[in-house]
Amino acid sequence: MDNSLGNKIIELIQQRVVAAAVKTPLRSPLVGFASAHDPILETLKTEVGPHHLHPTDLLPEAQTIVVFFLPFGREVVKASRQWAYVEPVWSRAYVETNRLIETISTELKQQLAAWGVKAVEQKPTDNFNPSDLTAVWSHKSMAYVAGLGRFGLHKMLITAAGVAGRCCSMVISAPIAPTRRPDEEYCLYLRNGTCQQCVHNCPVGALTVDGLDKQRCWAHQKNKRDPDLERGCGKCAIGPCAVITDPDIYLGRVDSRQAKIIGARIEYENP
Repeated sequence: MDNSLGNKIIELIQQRVVAAAVKTPLRSPLVGFASAHDPILETLKTEVGPHHLHPTDLLPEAQTIVVFFLPFGREVVKASRQWAYVEPVWSRAYVETNRLIETISTELKQQLAAWGVKAVEQKPTDNFNPSDLTAVWSHKSMAYVAGLGRFGLHKMLITAAGVAGRCCSMVISAPIAPTRRPDEEYCLYLRNGTCQQCVHNCPVGALTVDGLDKQRCWAHQKNKRDPDLERGCGKCAIGPCAVITDPDIYLGRVDSRQAKIIGARIEYENP
């Protein structure tokens, strides 16, 4: 299968992130691809809910799902760790990155049209039913299908660059070779039971080892001191899995003496 289109998409996204006029420090984006006919997509009707759309519901000619993840810089995570409420730097990152995602999605869709490829995108946030908190399209689930990472105890997707960041997805009419999904767990709790930092960080006890109380989480997010300035929460996304610079070190594949050089866990303990 010709991957030239995939390379062009990756290059466009990378260029837009580098050129972005935002204050938020962002690291190199991750881009993944999945077949719009991957059998795992059928399981989302059970895992997410019967309301979840199939790619062909968005675009009958769908061939590929394109997913990109924009990881926050380490400074954003460090700032949030030092603030009991929603830290302004984190809030700005949430808002700015969502806007950047919308810009990238629009430009990518226009460029794909110029290449003769149809595309349908979904907005990056606020695309769920506030009464039952269900969404017809899960960007995180699409990111998992497209090989960008695995879900953690906090029900968020941990990528090879970490969990702190924002992702988005679109469906296109051209085939692109799928990205291989990782075989091993990225969540330290699911991997070896050594971490529950996301549970401890949750300010309202919505997250436990037994699951996530979505209604309690959402109630906390609605009851902000200043809803216009405090967007998102993110306290479950600032633990050891927030920023991963080297998966081998983060997952403990190297000797602890080597890990002291740039170790993710050591940096978490001494931000």
